[in-house]
Amino acid sequence: MIQLRSVRKTFGPKVVLDDLNLDVKKGESLVVIGGSGTGKSVMLKCILGLLRPNGGSIKVDGEEVTNLKGKDRDRVMQRFGMLFQGSALFDSLKVWENVAFGLIQGRKMQRPQAREIAIEKLAQVGLAESSGDLFPAELSGGMQKRVALARAIATSPEIIFFDEPTTGLDPIMADVINDLIVECVKKLGATTLSITHDMASARKIADRIAMLHKGKMIWVGSAKDIDHSDNPYVDQFIHGRAQGPISMELRA
Repeated sequence: MIQLRSVRKTFGPKVVLDDLNLDVKKGESLVVIGGSGTGKSVMLKCILGLLRPNGGSIKVDGEEVTNLKGKDRDRVMQRFGMLFQGSALFDSLKVWENVAFGLIQGRKMQRPQAREIAIEKLAQVGLAESSGDLFPAELSGGMQKRVALARAIATSPEIIFFDEPTTGLDPIMADVINDLIVECVKKLGATTLSITHDMASARKIADRIAMLHKGKMIWVGSAKDIDHSDNPYVDQFIHGRAQGPISMELRA
């Protein structure tokens, strides 16, 4: 469903993506792990067209998307849903309006119909209809994350991106969100690409896991094989060790 070949992205002299190759199969859940600043979010932005790579090919369902503009890009983007890091809800909109945003603004759906769908999606993530008339500031962090998930699935997308879906949540709420992601994605039959530092989350939602380091994929394999990767970079990361081949750049 998603294919990256020799994707390169630089910002001035800094190389962020270095001839990156990756395949995401239709209907699978692929999780990309890696340290901060390794290019995970840049990779997502390149696929979505928010950033243009300096070179390489990005295909969505066989269609090259790196140079799409206007209506062609809008057509492809309608196939995507996204749960943003930090939820990224609109403070000035009610909860149901946040969930229905893509339906109203992107699909030009009438507000009454969009509200019905929004309430249905809120129910799927365990939120009552009454929560739809609240504002995001009136919700806890876990509830805001549920709203963000409801928004991500509201348009029944074929492809969903999850950007650090459990950041800032306690372990129990993080597990609740992971369960909801698995349940909602299974119901939609969507293809998903996630980025996370949370190995508990990665193990729970992933069919396959890939590790990004210095702009390259250094390991890709089944989630059940991650603890036996025989890759020193992967081993250091998943166990959170300070000592190993991955060194943090510190300023004196």
